[in-house]
Amino acid sequence: MKKRTLFSIVILFLSSFLTAQQLDLSQKVPFDPQIRTGKLANGMTYYIKHNEEPKERASFYFIQNVGALLEQDNQNGLAHFLEHMAFNGTKHFEGKGILNFLEKNGVAFGSNINAYTSQAETVYNLSDVPTTKPGLVDSCLLVMHDWSDYLLLTNEEIDAERGVISEEWRTRRNASFRLRSQMFPVLFKGSKYAVRDVIGDLDVIKNFEYETLRQFYYQWYRSDLQAVVVVGDIDVDQVEAKVKSLFSKIKKVKNAPKRDGYQIPTHDEPYYVLATDKEAAQSSIAIYVLHNNKDEQAKTLKDMRDTYITNLYNTMFALRIAELLQKGTPPFINAQSGFMPFVRYYNAFAINVTANPNQEEIALEAILTEVERVKRFGFTATELERAKSNLLTQMESAYKQKDKISNNRYCREIQQHFLTLAPTPGFDYEMDFIKKVLPGISVEEISAKAKEWIVDKNKTIIVSGPSEGAKHLTESEVHSIIDKVKNAEIAPYVDKVSAASLISEPLKGSKIIFSKKLTEFDAVEWKLGNKVKVIYRHADYENDAVSVLAYSKGGSSLFDDSYIPSSTLFEQFVDAYGVGDFDAISLQKMLTGKKVELSPTLGDLTEGFSGSSTPKDIETMLQLVYLYFEKPRFDAGAHDALKGRYAAFISNLANDPQKIMQDSLSLILSNYHPRTKIMNAEFINEVNLKRVQEIYQDRFQDASDFTFFIVGNIDEQTLKPLVEKYIGSLSDINREENWKDNKVKAPKGTTQKEIELALATPKSNVNVVFDNEMDYSQRNKLGLAVLNAVLDLRFTETIREEEGGSYGVGVNASLSHFPESGATLSLFFDCDPEKANHLKAILYKEIEKIKQNGPTVLDLDKSVKNILKTREQSKLHNAYWMNSLYSFYFDGINTNDSENYEKILSSFTPKDIQEITQVFFENADVIEVVFKPKAK
Repeated sequence: MKKRTLFSIVILFLSSFLTAQQLDLSQKVPFDPQIRTGKLANGMTYYIKHNEEPKERASFYFIQNVGALLEQDNQNGLAHFLEHMAFNGTKHFEGKGILNFLEKNGVAFGSNINAYTSQAETVYNLSDVPTTKPGLVDSCLLVMHDWSDYLLLTNEEIDAERGVISEEWRTRRNASFRLRSQMFPVLFKGSKYAVRDVIGDLDVIKNFEYETLRQFYYQWYRSDLQAVVVVGDIDVDQVEAKVKSLFSKIKKVKNAPKRDGYQIPTHDEPYYVLATDKEAAQSSIAIYVLHNNKDEQAKTLKDMRDTYITNLYNTMFALRIAELLQKGTPPFINAQSGFMPFVRYYNAFAINVTANPNQEEIALEAILTEVERVKRFGFTATELERAKSNLLTQMESAYKQKDKISNNRYCREIQQHFLTLAPTPGFDYEMDFIKKVLPGISVEEISAKAKEWIVDKNKTIIVSGPSEGAKHLTESEVHSIIDKVKNAEIAPYVDKVSAASLISEPLKGSKIIFSKKLTEFDAVEWKLGNKVKVIYRHADYENDAVSVLAYSKGGSSLFDDSYIPSSTLFEQFVDAYGVGDFDAISLQKMLTGKKVELSPTLGDLTEGFSGSSTPKDIETMLQLVYLYFEKPRFDAGAHDALKGRYAAFISNLANDPQKIMQDSLSLILSNYHPRTKIMNAEFINEVNLKRVQEIYQDRFQDASDFTFFIVGNIDEQTLKPLVEKYIGSLSDINREENWKDNKVKAPKGTTQKEIELALATPKSNVNVVFDNEMDYSQRNKLGLAVLNAVLDLRFTETIREEEGGSYGVGVNASLSHFPESGATLSLFFDCDPEKANHLKAILYKEIEKIKQNGPTVLDLDKSVKNILKTREQSKLHNAYWMNSLYSFYFDGINTNDSENYEKILSSFTPKDIQEITQVFFENADVIEVVFKPKAK
């Protein structure tokens, strides 16, 4: 029997190999026959696809092959400005008509209505639009029609938007942005990429003439550079007819200027640039070798096969780096290298390494040594075998769930095809193709690619980091290190492979001693002989997925303050240790060809597990559950390696304003409670292997008070014996526990603080937090969710649009149950320091309006519809059922019952939200923290 199986495998391999040899790889990649496409007489392209993920919804993408590269100097930033203006008045939707109309139909700004501008393109999207509402699909087509050729671009709306974009400029202008502004003129020397950063020149944004924007619009927003994409639960024939009828009326622009490809000049000698900033959080070295990727040419089967070669190379190299980081004292904090898409028309072979403080030389030599090792010796056959197995597993899993691919994902794939002619053959074709070509990809072929990619031509070296207190590599020092590595003696990589099984000993197991149906969830509860509860629900919405979640009460709350550093980073360190007889690297190798992940978790109040797998790998996941309980691993070498990386990472953050602000907020909001500790060098030093082990062995020594939830596409008869064998074998000592309330609370009354920071870009960061006791109920929870949505609408209209005062206000309302019930509302935004107090006052003004009058009927309607729509869509995913079951057991509320959700939401009146708002804000504690630039 074994001989026959082996023979069958050989025949299958040879068959695939021979089939691959017979393929004509010069052929163009076929286009997905399930996507209807065409081009109108005016040059506009359209793509339409029927898809039912989710049902009764559709997504509309409007793609402009137009970005910042097309701007003249006096238009620097106007491609992005124009994107904003598309939501500020069109022929058929004046003012905020697009947003108001769509939000009334449950399509929310931000999550469902959005756009982006890059250097090369501008893309608009209307996502998850209900298709059952009469005329709504037609209206979305009309919106895209107006975007194409009918923006109003009134003087008043242009002036109003200047403030919004000025604040976006302020928000974006952080250390990373400023570093890029030093890098790009060298990396993209001689091209438009060097001088167009999308957000643009602030002086241009504030002062451009109205006609300058209109000229850019008329010149570049034209049908031959545009595509309309509709994917969803629609009739393709009907939508195609409507697209042809509506969009054919748009006239073709005569004598249109050519859209330049904007090539980057080649160079034989390497470029070098040192980029520094006083707020930079880390020292890094990057090396980029640019390769033209022929985006403008139709892709062949060879191009498609090459993407698999690239995937295999990048995967194998990443695993080598992961292994290096597990050993001794890692030479760097992190590193990566591979071949990847870079900018339009270009790929890059990239090397990136983040150095320990003042150890750039060590970091660069280490990553270059690994790159050189691959260049000289390639990868091993066993590495390639694992990489192929994992790639095929990923493809097979995706193929099994091809009917669950979201509308948005299809839209994004079509977008890449329109812009770069990316292969879009469809799942059936690609699954067949990869099975044919994957066996024929050899170690030698991948090694040859490495030699092709890693060359000196078009190479740029970028050294970046803090401008103060750090030593950086000079150009000559970098070249000396490169030469040193090229001439060094380097040994081939040795792949250590373990043939052992995860579990070698027999397991005692225990039977299910009690079972009951949970009819309200179509689920079942089992109780095992070791007293573990297991809640199971079959769900085939995601065809190739099973999820596992487990919890037990206690968490880090049961440990004294000295354990806080070890408990805070508990999950990261436990993951680094591995489990049983396997360190983290050998465990990863052991799981080759399996799609499974599982991690122990530790929160303030609970500990548990979180994981997922495919149905065929569920046994492996349960084996890992057993090992993490019964055979945890505490690896001193892995601990020290990760601890060293954290120490280096934290020291690099000393000048990061975001870290300083977050730390300050944490201390203030907890009233400087001793359990609130700032992650600094002292904190990392206190992360102790012995204490991690003590926490682990205490929290995971008794399975009897654990509740497991298993949701996914696995039948009960298959799962039951596996649960009895693996979860039934977990140790129990029958203890009953609960968490401890350590009384970490916000300060009472009103707290107001202004904190000055040395900031490179002058801006204020405003934070207002309200905290109060509030009964935990589903009505209060949903009422706060509605209040959250209403405030989001109000602040968008007032602070963003009317005032032009901030790019956006973050709103986060939450209701907690344990350790005691209470509610919190957090509001935060960046702005011009001169406007901080004025804008902060608007927060209170809008809240007061709701306290006095409730929300408007329109705002309430928009908010409720969007929450209900999101809820409806979430039911088609395992996470919904997992969360519903968890809430039922943890909080005692059946959120799946429409009486506890849809009925409550639909019954809300403005007065109800007014009353909930009044209850929450009455005697609420208030914390105001404003960070502002230090006076020079």
